[in-house]
Amino acid sequence: MKRFLSFQNGILLCALFFAGSAFAGDLKVTSSALKEGGTITNTHVFSGFGCSGENNSPDLQWSGAPKETKFFAVTAYDPDAPTGSGWWHWTVINIPATVTSLPAKAGNDKGPLPAGAVQGRTDFGKPGYGGPCPPKGDKPHRYIFKVFALKDKIDLDGEASGALVGFYINSLKLAEGKLTAKYGR
Repeated sequence: MKRFLSFQNGILLCALFFAGSAFAGDLKVTSSALKEGGTITNTHVFSGFGCSGENNSPDLQWSGAPKETKFFAVTAYDPDAPTGSGWWHWTVINIPATVTSLPAKAGNDKGPLPAGAVQGRTDFGKPGYGGPCPPKGDKPHRYIFKVFALKDKIDLDGEASGALVGFYINSLKLAEGKLTAKYGR
């Protein structure tokens, strides 16, 4: 009988977990500079590491956040980087719930970020936007720009790594949406 109750409790816990996940909606993410599946232009490519782009962060807009949203976070990540763990190109946390877009160049040094928003450290070693710059001759890499609706503020500063930001985002996430574009050289 104990074994049966443990089995039932396990099923109940799984059902509650998946039911809670079902309430997390999807955000719609768009950009005038990036198209889903499209190619990233030189305007947004990194300047350094052998790349000669302008390193300007793209504009992003989002909609469809749950009413419980208190903050948003934005990340840009390359899962195809030859590191074994991908490459963090941008993290922005603590965007107020009243904000539903970031203008172009928001991730640049002294860019127009909303009050209270914090940019974390990229894998290039500093806070702010760091554009695509895959190894020469690699197949085009995917760059996944995600927006997350969060139920609370994240208490981190500009030295936080992408992995640490991702950990906190996933613990506070209500909904997410993404836009994926490619770049190769």
